[in-house]
Amino acid sequence: MIADKRSPLPAASSERAMPCGSVLVCGAGIAGIQASLDLSAAGFHVYLVEQSPTIGGAMARLDKTFPTGDCATCTISPKLVACMRDLNIDVLTMADVVKLDGEAGHFQAQVQVRPRSVDADKCTGCGDCIEHCPVRNVPQAVEPFQPSMPADAAQTALLDASLARHGAEASALIPILQDINEECGYLPRTALEALAAKLSCPLAEILRVASFYNAFSLKPVGRHIVEVCLGTACFVRGSGMLLERLTDELGIAVGGTDKDKRFTLRTVRCIGCCALAPAMRIDGVTFGKMKLDQVANILERFE
Repeated sequence: MIADKRSPLPAASSERAMPCGSVLVCGAGIAGIQASLDLSAAGFHVYLVEQSPTIGGAMARLDKTFPTGDCATCTISPKLVACMRDLNIDVLTMADVVKLDGEAGHFQAQVQVRPRSVDADKCTGCGDCIEHCPVRNVPQAVEPFQPSMPADAAQTALLDASLARHGAEASALIPILQDINEECGYLPRTALEALAAKLSCPLAEILRVASFYNAFSLKPVGRHIVEVCLGTACFVRGSGMLLERLTDELGIAVGGTDKDKRFTLRTVRCIGCCALAPAMRIDGVTFGKMKLDQVANILERFE
């Protein structure tokens, strides 16, 4: 607690004086806000000091609260409004307590408020002050993306044809990636960088899309894609043993490609033919009710 000019300290007496004056609350997180509201309801004038520009603390940045899973915003928003509207609470943001003297019940605090360069009482939140702030760095124009390595002639021709077919817009990104993946078997880095430059789209955004969908591969793959279904129906009927036989026959692990670039082995969760379990698929051709001794003969069909 602190004593201010509106509540002078009582004369010294032999008995311990009761707490008086205003109350200083340090930190405007959810705990500080609730304490300020409770103290205001009890009749104290409250100074709520927060070193950051806003109140709410960490809870204002959360989505849910533990353990109930309640919405953090729904919980804290009414308290934020009540705190800012309470005439008995003075909110001091961008402020620091630099000195504290006295004893319990009769503290005197010195608070330093850092300048904002704007009149907070007149602020409407328009944001014009950001553009004209004298201490802010001058924004620089973002340089157009430049590929680290040029795409070869075949990739350039493929990109030009795909852009002419689907349009040079960011909305056509997935169809263009499908064309590249189908023609090259995977998504070469040079082609993705050239595409980013042509679409004026950040390379990170293209990579997010390319890495999200299993249909795309960022690494070279074999001429034939072998996919083993590990769905429930296939798994209980032996697709796990089928996968082991394929790894032995091909000499590669799941996700790998053999040294001859002939096969790439993958797993899928379902290929939509549970009645044919266990099943696998090579280049889109489904083989159902697989037996282990059939694996070698089926692989020989694909050169």
